[in-house]
Amino acid sequence: MHPRRRLAAMAAPILAILAAANCAPGDARADGAPATQTSSGIALPATGALQLVVTPEGNEVRYRIREQLVGVDLPNDAVGVTKDVSGGITLDATGKVVPSASRFEVNVATLKSDKDRRDGYVRGRILQTTENPTVVLSPTALRGLSVPLPTSGTQTFSLLGDLTVRGVTKPTTWQVKATFNGATVTGTASTAFTFAEFGLSQPRVPVVLSVSDSITLEYDFSLAPRQ
Repeated sequence: MHPRRRLAAMAAPILAILAAANCAPGDARADGAPATQTSSGIALPATGALQLVVTPEGNEVRYRIREQLVGVDLPNDAVGVTKDVSGGITLDATGKVVPSASRFEVNVATLKSDKDRRDGYVRGRILQTTENPTVVLSPTALRGLSVPLPTSGTQTFSLLGDLTVRGVTKPTTWQVKATFNGATVTGTASTAFTFAEFGLSQPRVPVVLSVSDSITLEYDFSLAPRQ
């Protein structure tokens, strides 16, 4: 066999496997052909959707609120953290978010800061986690992200989504900085809102002199195609 033909015959199965690796389950066409992949990025499935889901490690959600405590000279940030995050985001063949298949859930009953008293107040009085154990983000659109998705490098863009806190749902805009490594996407997203927007009451306790009216949410994320 001619050397060039032998090389092409050997490469064909490998290219087919690499292309198929970028498809979510069920995205292959009826004839068994996988979605195509361009040299500039991850191709979206021709007849399905690309679903990126939360990986077992690398996900953390934080709230950040500026506060002034009694006996402390300077204000500081109260920060509560949880790694109990689930869900993912789905893109259609044109790169648009599929809202009905995109949802992140955060178990806010596991939020933990550096003070147990604060944690009890946040869970019991502010978020009422017994009745509302989760905060939900339902992505609706992306702004400024190139399609097809890159396989390397970093991009900044905006994510629009409906945020549900203690039964109240409001539209939010998140500023995202994402790093692409093959089919895996990692990075940080953040948004801010006031207590009043979600019907939450600002803390009023003797050890706290003042609390900022602005709440910042930060999400360190790690996403990969559903296996």
